[in-house]
Amino acid sequence: MRTVTIADVARHAGVAVSTVSYVLSGKRAISATTSQRVMRSVRALGYHPNAGARALASKRTNVIALVLPLRAGMHLPVLMQFATAVVTTARQYDHDVLLMTADEGPDGLRRVAASALVDGLVLMDVELHDPRVPLLRELGQPSVLIGFPADASGLTCVDLDFARAGALCAEHLASLGHREIALLGAPHVVYKRGTGYAERTMEGFAEAAAGHGLTAHASPCDEGFDQVSATVTALLERHPGLSGVVVHNEAATGHALGALRMLGRRVPEDVSVVAICPDDVAERASPPLTSVQIPAADVGHRAVCLLMDKLEGATVPHSTLLEPRLTTRRSTAPAPPPA
Repeated sequence: MRTVTIADVARHAGVAVSTVSYVLSGKRAISATTSQRVMRSVRALGYHPNAGARALASKRTNVIALVLPLRAGMHLPVLMQFATAVVTTARQYDHDVLLMTADEGPDGLRRVAASALVDGLVLMDVELHDPRVPLLRELGQPSVLIGFPADASGLTCVDLDFARAGALCAEHLASLGHREIALLGAPHVVYKRGTGYAERTMEGFAEAAAGHGLTAHASPCDEGFDQVSATVTALLERHPGLSGVVVHNEAATGHALGALRMLGRRVPEDVSVVAICPDDVAERASPPLTSVQIPAADVGHRAVCLLMDKLEGATVPHSTLLEPRLTTRRSTAPAPPPA
């Protein structure tokens, strides 16, 4: 198969060869519209310039950093879905990925920025009052956050609309006639850090439940079976009329179902269960769970695309919220009649 040349890219994009060279090298300012057209042609044709020469000429490293939250309260399999999407998408743009851990905080970002190791940053596990945010506004390097701080001005953020996700779960149970419901949320440490996605899910759930006139309860839920069982037991003892449960904790979904079985509660005949989790987690459960999907692959992909557009000088939206989707499976049913 013939090797694609820079002349092929120029013909495909409808520009001069020199324009393609300037876009790839960064030696001369090219309009954002033209740069985007050239890069679309590069990707469409599968053109692979000499990466070393291009990086040297453009002062690019062709590396981006992904700041992973490898700390308490985070579910590793879901994190790996995000990370895989970031790495595979970055490779489509001829970029490699440097992994960092969120526990390094602002110092880690400052160190990497000073070293000129990366062209840009993708950050996860964003807190409402994230100490990294002020520094991100000061750094010259482009960045994209997977998650939203309380004040997102001057930043580029992408995530699932978790407030709407929590609301969808409450609305689904309300539509089935449930009048008293509960949310088993993320582990205590996640709320203690003020992590945005957990707080917004709880807020959306509570607001939707109130809007439908439901009695709603919400509490953090740790991940081990003993802790989940104790939480579920206490919840049902305090609220015997409870007939619907939302679980926003991937590691706790199976434990919550097991705890309900141990307490003699059938799902969905006695208690309906909805989860906010990846589809594979919901589908493997017994019974399969009605759920709002966490689109980790889509979010990770979009984060990298936004970052690459910023590196090319394009204007990108400050806020990208993915609309949640609820899939009905066998874990929810009409509310049982009052005892």
